[in-house]
Amino acid sequence: MPTTTDPQILTFKDWSFRMRMPAVKPKRFLILLHGWKGDENSMLVFARNLATDIAILAPRGIFTVPEGGYSWREIRPGTWGLASLEDFRPAAEALVAFVDEWAATAGMDLDQFDLMGFSQGAAMTYTLALLYPQRIRQLAAISGFIPEGGQFLPVMPRLNGKQVFISHGRKDDVVPVEQSRKAVLQFEQAGALVTYCESDTGHKISKECLKALEMFFGKY
Repeated sequence: MPTTTDPQILTFKDWSFRMRMPAVKPKRFLILLHGWKGDENSMLVFARNLATDIAILAPRGIFTVPEGGYSWREIRPGTWGLASLEDFRPAAEALVAFVDEWAATAGMDLDQFDLMGFSQGAAMTYTLALLYPQRIRQLAAISGFIPEGGQFLPVMPRLNGKQVFISHGRKDDVVPVEQSRKAVLQFEQAGALVTYCESDTGHKISKECLKALEMFFGKY
């Protein structure tokens, strides 16, 4: 297991990922989930100013995109823009299994971890929070959406008090800002403690929201 503040590209079984491991025992473990057509390098910019005592794992999506890059779900005809929780379930289950197997090999305790996802990666973050609420310590979703069929009612007690950061741009022409506004309401109704940053930008995170994101992970 590498001990470095510089993310290294590693492989484990069928997974490729970037890893930043502190020289001392990490206080927290953060998983970064890239968006559509991204890869294990895409999310590192979001974490470059985070505390160096946070371990960071940035995995590559398990599905390939014909145009290049990777995805957290298989795109089937007629489902673009209509991604469901079941579309993301295979990747969510595979990711949790990978984390558990890798952690066991590395001699680490990862009963709980933090999540940060952008766009499709934010949808994966929401999926993991709904399927494995007990595993997620806190989460951040940037320019994302809750997949169709995501049911909060059964997991509401496990989301109560959970720290959640959500960010979106009002000019986003890929994922409408209403998706994040809806997610804020759903998490708040579940009792989560939501920090929401909305800005006058497109399908990306603004400087002010990036700063708020860094403050969020520095505080909790």
